[in-house]
Amino acid sequence: IPGFEEQMVGMNIGEEKDLNVTFPEKYHAEELAGKAAVFHVKVNSITETQLPALDDDFAKDISEFDTLDEYKADIRAKLEAQAAERDNNNFTNAVIEKVLDNAEVMIPEAMIERQIDSMMRDFEYRLMGNGLKLDDFIKYTGSDMQAFRENYRGQAIKSVKAHLVLEAIEKAEAIDATEEQIDKQLEAFAAQTGKTVEEFKAGLSESDIEYFKADAIRDNCVKFLTDNAKVEE
Repeated sequence: IPGFEEQMVGMNIGEEKDLNVTFPEKYHAEELAGKAAVFHVKVNSITETQLPALDDDFAKDISEFDTLDEYKADIRAKLEAQAAERDNNNFTNAVIEKVLDNAEVMIPEAMIERQIDSMMRDFEYRLMGNGLKLDDFIKYTGSDMQAFRENYRGQAIKSVKAHLVLEAIEKAEAIDATEEQIDKQLEAFAAQTGKTVEEFKAGLSESDIEYFKADAIRDNCVKFLTDNAKVEE
């Protein structure tokens, strides 16, 4: 509320004061919009943020670097890497969007329904992690199961279309994956279990391996599209 904090400047601990204010004409509580009000306040404590000096000692305290310049250089490198990854992801998404826009696909209704089922299961698992049930959530939001499913339809159609189009490109261009690329897909999952790639693979079935191979092929397909995309200046 405009003028609230300004009237408290100079007050001391234990001091009390009436603050005369007027609520803005556009206020989230319509019954208060534009109305005058008096707030009675008391200062219980006063704190001040004290920042350390930006020097070599600061860098040593909070990082593995000995100098502030080294620490700054590391931060810059990480920020540049994040920016590059963000730009690359945006470009990749734009390429895939363009491919999908130019593709004509007949999508069976059963595939759409299965995708909606999968998306709803994912959402239900997330709710369970917060101690909620899907039925209760739908009831709280004033919806019903059918209407809730329909909320996912557009996203499901896009997801299925992307899968079918990329799968068609993989077949048309004979895109495959090497053992090294498949192992790279496995490394991330193996690291989470504290196992080596070999140990992790030993516990997988043939269908599991095919799943990771499909992921590697999909990555190669996306790379094929981005490498061959012509960008209009």
